[in-house]
Amino acid sequence: MNKIDQFLEEFSEFNPEALYPTDMKHAVIGYMERFGMEPLILLDREKCIKGLMKDGMSYEEANEFFEFNTIGSWVGKGTPCFATLLKPERKSNGRKIKKTHRATKKRS
Repeated sequence: MNKIDQFLEEFSEFNPEALYPTDMKHAVIGYMERFGMEPLILLDREKCIKGLMKDGMSYEEANEFFEFNTIGSWVGKGTPCFATLLKPERKSNGRKIKKTHRATKKRS
């Protein structure tokens, strides 16, 4: 049994009403908690989209499908949550590399 299957089995005993899209099990990253609510399954949004792309969709098609059919689906109080994770800063030789977003002008 892999790590995700073991987690889901244990979590189902903790909250049997928690749901997740079974075709996106690879994207399960844990669970989330909020005051006054039962914990819910948490999936990584980008992993979900990458899984759809493996089925032959472009990034744009996968994102649209995900938005409409996955995020847009309410299946009751056990509806899963999806996280957009921050990407860590890259390091080069121990120094942080900062991304710059400045436009460059063409010289005439």
